[in-house]
Amino acid sequence: MFHCYVLRSQKNGRRYVGSCESLPRRLHRHNTGQMKATKHGVPWILIHSESFATRREAVQRELYYKTGRGRDDLNTFV
Repeated sequence: MFHCYVLRSQKNGRRYVGSCESLPRRLHRHNTGQMKATKHGVPWILIHSESFATRREAVQRELYYKTGRGRDDLNTFV
């Protein structure tokens, strides 16, 4: 199972969108500063996630959420 997820920084309020296979392990890596892109925003909270059967589907959703329309969609439910 693959996941697309959205995090919010409790430090600076920024949002991060990513995809992975193991969501608990990835969230731990974000919150321990092991991820270069998110180490300055620790701590992070999970605000949304979706599960997919394939990595391709998860990455497609991640890329969608990184577009203008995708960001607008995130703002409506987050």
